[in-house]
Amino acid sequence: MPIELANKIAAGEVVQRPASAVKELIENALDAGATEINLILKSAGSELIQVVDNGCGMSAPDAVLAFSRHATSKLTRIEDLNSIRTFGFRGEALSSIAAVSKVVLRTRQKGIPTGIEISVEEGIPGDPVPNATREGTSISVRNLFYNVPARRNFLKKPATELKHIIDSVHVLAMANVNTAFKVSSDGNVLLSLPVRSADTESDLFRTRLGNILSVKQPGKLITVSESTSYLSVSGLVGRPEDARRSRGQQFLFVNGRYVRYRYIEHAIFSAYEYLIPDGTYPLFAIFLDIDPRHVDVNVHPTKAEVKFDDERGVYSVLRTIIRKSLGMARAIPQAENARPLQGLTIDFGAVHDEALVRRERVSGNKPDFFAASPGISKFPGQQDISPGLVSEQLYAGGMSGIPSRASEQQVHADVHSSDGDLLWQLHDSYVLTQIRSGLVIIDQQAAHERVLYEKAIASLSGGFGLSQQLLFPRTIEFDAADFALIESLIPDLRSLGFDLDKFGGRSIMLRGVPADMVAGDERSVLDEVLEQYKHFEEVDRLSGHENLARSIARKSAVKPGKKLSVTEMRALIDQLFHCELPYESPGGKPTIIQLSVSELRERFGRSGRPGK
Repeated sequence: MPIELANKIAAGEVVQRPASAVKELIENALDAGATEINLILKSAGSELIQVVDNGCGMSAPDAVLAFSRHATSKLTRIEDLNSIRTFGFRGEALSSIAAVSKVVLRTRQKGIPTGIEISVEEGIPGDPVPNATREGTSISVRNLFYNVPARRNFLKKPATELKHIIDSVHVLAMANVNTAFKVSSDGNVLLSLPVRSADTESDLFRTRLGNILSVKQPGKLITVSESTSYLSVSGLVGRPEDARRSRGQQFLFVNGRYVRYRYIEHAIFSAYEYLIPDGTYPLFAIFLDIDPRHVDVNVHPTKAEVKFDDERGVYSVLRTIIRKSLGMARAIPQAENARPLQGLTIDFGAVHDEALVRRERVSGNKPDFFAASPGISKFPGQQDISPGLVSEQLYAGGMSGIPSRASEQQVHADVHSSDGDLLWQLHDSYVLTQIRSGLVIIDQQAAHERVLYEKAIASLSGGFGLSQQLLFPRTIEFDAADFALIESLIPDLRSLGFDLDKFGGRSIMLRGVPADMVAGDERSVLDEVLEQYKHFEEVDRLSGHENLARSIARKSAVKPGKKLSVTEMRALIDQLFHCELPYESPGGKPTIIQLSVSELRERFGRSGRPGK
């Protein structure tokens, strides 16, 4: 196999996206002893990635050799696999990056008056030429994946790729508090993390974590520091009352290397048992220091996973240490501060239930609620039909039926009783109603997600969403990665009814929120929408309007456990049947299940005519 082809194959594993190249280049700079690292980007790394450091630099022969596979490996014998302390150890990164981009390397060793420059194309380095560069190394990667069109076409939009790059820099900056980092993108400084020599390493880490995660009071974070003969644990964890309803502030490091290890992370979450509300996640940045002989870091191409020889022991020790630290800090659970998500709500006040109005007119007792209610708005392209009439047809028999996903049969929606207003809520999660042909069960969360999703799609397509102005504009600061994402979503968020603008640095000024959003918890909603957006983009490969609409719907829908009144259940049903696709949630889950009388009789072992 030609060496060029081998390098391209290796690049497919090592360099998956611009963030992968950034991670490898910064790790090389750290291994070279750099105390200042400057990252310069263009077009989120697809056009340019430049890493400039003040490390030890390289000689001309070493610089040429650096682009050969495994030439820069830190391993010299098989036993070295049991004592890995450096970030890089395989020697694959530079050759892999150079195989799929155009690279220019400038480097100068300390004490040497002149540096050198090497250009690399298709993985083949040219001859070194003298260059008046600064001490250290500057490596420029241009047109990443230019010769692998399929990989380049699969890159996400710039805001997403930039977010992944910032995330990579964040974890490297956390693990190296004595190194200053600066990130610029298209001429704008996104991240600046200086080092103040007067601070202790503990203070440096607390300050850096606060800057990276935009923690308002980093001094409130709880210090974790404990050592055993097998394992040392250090870092910072958040107080229970500061737990958030979204992930994204959980970081685990093993011997200075950021890793994803769900089993060990669960030990930290379990230490917060009974301290935080269900569905919330505490902040933590925990460093585990362990003898390299007891951990294998060579189990993943990107070195993002590790294995311990005693996982259960690490789990138990870590849980105990975190629990002890929380206890010493008197981290008493704040039950009064535990609140459910305050997001978009069912628009109960905007439902004009003509069916109930007519029924109340017959009885001569019409509630004031419906007398003052305006008509519900329609989505674009829908028929001019009242949701109340749709609901009335469901309960009075005028509607032909509900299509079933399983059998595609129509369900006759005739009322079994003359009342037609039989609604129950089961386990505060499901709405039940009796119809002539049997029983209809509605999943309140799935149904509300469908309502909110179609409403969001209509707002995004029409470019206009009703907004309620806040009494006092609110400034919200995000970390660099989330700010890059929300900056790209500002036009769409405005369409949904958010009145917001950039406000310098990594902040936005929020002046208004969608008309049907509960005011007072705007930060939480924005955080969770961003988190859900990233999840849908990564897992379900959604993008654009559909992703944002689903994110808003998922995080804002009424959740199981929320008790609904009869009026609220009726409002939800009316709005559901006003949707274009009322029978499934945006994620494809059913919103409605029908059980026929014949099926119920069969399950109870009855046969023949009713009453037999």
